[in-house]
Amino acid sequence: MQLKDHIVLVTGAMGTLGQAMCKAIEAAGGKAIRSDLAGRGKPDIVLDVTKEEDWKAAMAKIAAEHGRLDGLVNNAGVGTPGDVEQTPFSEWRRVMAINADGVFLGCKYAMPLLGRSKAPSIVNISSASGIVGGANLAAYNASKGAVRLLSKSVALSGARKHPPIRCNSVHPAFIEGDMVDAMVKGRPDPGKAMAKLQAQIPIGRLGHPEEVANTVVWLLSEASSFTTGSEVLVDGGLIAG
Repeated sequence: MQLKDHIVLVTGAMGTLGQAMCKAIEAAGGKAIRSDLAGRGKPDIVLDVTKEEDWKAAMAKIAAEHGRLDGLVNNAGVGTPGDVEQTPFSEWRRVMAINADGVFLGCKYAMPLLGRSKAPSIVNISSASGIVGGANLAAYNASKGAVRLLSKSVALSGARKHPPIRCNSVHPAFIEGDMVDAMVKGRPDPGKAMAKLQAQIPIGRLGHPEEVANTVVWLLSEASSFTTGSEVLVDGGLIAG
């Protein structure tokens, strides 16, 4: 039970990855606090990650009910295709607000409660696209690259605290579920588009949500106690090529 009695807040908890993460956290003995937008299932906390007041309210609720926070998983995110010319400025700002601002606000406002934990850990979900660029992913690349380097900054500042607050980023490639489904849905031939995605992965298949979730549990747990400021790839070898 790697996360026995750990209190962990997960954003974007109603999505494919979020659900898998919450399930894995609870299987490891932890308490997953599910947060998401209003109208997306029945989260424990309604939280729009782009809104500062929502974060303040979420932390106040967790403080009142649990008194501390042992883990934060900044998972909420969106993906949108488009090169730098095609992407409307309004869409750029929306993607950056959710994917980058949301992670910043989460790290910022969770710090005091994480400081009450004996083994605090932040896991920020970035992407393989936060490491390598794509011609048609201008906003997504920028936002996920921001998560990667923000995580390193948070790790270095967190290392000065007592106990240290660890922070790492996770970089999945194409994972089965709602985001990949949305990517291929609008293509003229969704089957062909899906096959093209799979062909990019050296292992020859899409990732499973559980494979990302298991990595998150490891980073939240004391099994990774000397790991901070790292970028952990869950990409089937994509970046190695």
